[in-house]
Amino acid sequence: MATAVLLFDARLLAWPLAGGLRRIVARHGRCIVGELVTVEADQAVATIRLNRPPMNALSGPVQADLTAAAAQVAGDPAVRAVVIYGGEKVFAAGADIKEMSERSYAQMIQDSKRLQDALTAVAAIPKPVIAAITGYALGGGLELALCADFRVLGERAQVGQPEILLGLIPGAGGTQRLPRLIGPARAKDLIFTGRFVPAAEALALGLADRVVPGDRVYGTAREMAAAYAAGPAMALAAAKQAIDVGLGTDLATGLDVERASFAGLFATEDARTGMRSFLENGPGKATFSGR
Repeated sequence: MATAVLLFDARLLAWPLAGGLRRIVARHGRCIVGELVTVEADQAVATIRLNRPPMNALSGPVQADLTAAAAQVAGDPAVRAVVIYGGEKVFAAGADIKEMSERSYAQMIQDSKRLQDALTAVAAIPKPVIAAITGYALGGGLELALCADFRVLGERAQVGQPEILLGLIPGAGGTQRLPRLIGPARAKDLIFTGRFVPAAEALALGLADRVVPGDRVYGTAREMAAAYAAGPAMALAAAKQAIDVGLGTDLATGLDVERASFAGLFATEDARTGMRSFLENGPGKATFSGR
């Protein structure tokens, strides 16, 4: 049987922007995607901020804005890393239960697809993405955080998949992304019980990457994003793609993806810059253009 090889595509860094918006970082300011989600740019780091009081429930309109925000930061080559943030008090407490309780089975077939698509758009951003989590990240909120590459939690943050307490299961990636991150047994415990997990336990489980005081969550996430943003954009995108694709396939195919992506990067300016800098000045001194 022939092995499929997914080549790294540099066009990932030039996706069309939602709503005709262009190069948000060039303006170094706030760019409104919608009323419920905004994109704020500072240098090479963009922040996707949820802004639906009081708990950032992931309603249909929030999902639409989130999809647009993901497309916007993915398509802007000046954005080199992304932070997802819900504000000082809460990340996202989950789905809009009132909205969801009024849906029929037939409606939920469509609605759940839209929710999954919105979060998948975030997971597919071809740049380092960091979730800055204060307060609660529950249900769909945790599923959104799972779409990031890294998670920074405040000391009092709590995360969980409490859908089982409603007679449901996670429907936006929790049964798939969570076990890939922390292992099937640990994921089953969280999903079967629906319990809230405090930040310290989340760190021990591998569900959090950093735990910091609450007032340092956003700043820490931005510092991490800025460090990644200084790297070679195409190589970062290729590494993210190779890892994420490889996790969903067998080792042989994953190795083929890696090899093809590795070779493809020899067509980039950053690879030439990095190797030349290493030969002339030693490691870690290159300044990358993102091309």
